[in-house]
Amino acid sequence: MSTAIMVVVVMTGIGIVFGFVLALTDKKFAMEVNPLIELVEDELPKGQCGGCGYAGCRAYAEAVVLDKDVPPNLCVPGKEAVATAVAKLTGKAAAKVEQKYAHVRCAGNLDNAARKYKYEGIKDCVAANLLQNGPKECQYGCIGLGTCVNNCPFGALTLGDNGLPIVNTKKCTGCGKCESVCPKNVITLLPTKAHVCVECNSHDKGAAVRKACKVGCLGCGLCARNCEYGAIKVENALAVVDTHVCIEKCSEATCLAKCPTKAIQSIIGDLGIETKTKQEIAANVSKN
Repeated sequence: MSTAIMVVVVMTGIGIVFGFVLALTDKKFAMEVNPLIELVEDELPKGQCGGCGYAGCRAYAEAVVLDKDVPPNLCVPGKEAVATAVAKLTGKAAAKVEQKYAHVRCAGNLDNAARKYKYEGIKDCVAANLLQNGPKECQYGCIGLGTCVNNCPFGALTLGDNGLPIVNTKKCTGCGKCESVCPKNVITLLPTKAHVCVECNSHDKGAAVRKACKVGCLGCGLCARNCEYGAIKVENALAVVDTHVCIEKCSEATCLAKCPTKAIQSIIGDLGIETKTKQEIAANVSKN
């Protein structure tokens, strides 16, 4: 019995000594935390999306407070309100933040896009892409297994019944997380004031596009020739819209009229909401 008591006493003594040593060490080597970091972090949305280029909100808060060269407007989800608040706290000037939202550059759904094979593996686009560039005939098209959906920190993406992700523009913050995880680079960020968008990501020639997808961009250039402001160019067999020129100069989207596959579509400026769903685009093509 006395041995057991002795063991307890010794262990307790050792614990007290080690605790005292750790307390002294902590006090000696403690680093003073700038209280401004906590204030800045409280202003951030805590999505941990990495859209700012840093590993989470805490890392950005530390950087913007401690580094004079880090601007206060890097929090994309927080938009202008957060940029203004951070600028006020840090005493820095905040440039205006352009609001953006995620846009899926593919209308090739289960009905209008050809498949090479039936995929029955892991429900992950990155994994499926390792097998012959995915199940779609178009090597540039959305694989549709929801990797972007699963990685959206704000719940702004859902996977539609047609095999394509749907963006909830009211929830989308434009953080770019979905863009970074897509193995096909199908997702891009569009300004919320954009007038038109290209519903395709293919760089194949027209004949190959027609074989793989009914609604793909053929790279024919008719949209570019019908844009009087030069806001559209065909680059590597794909129509590309300069959204800033389009927003500043165009009031009537004449480029839409001649597109043979309806691959270029109108959207409602300031809202970032597509006027037509992918199903409606497919229906329009089938009528023509």
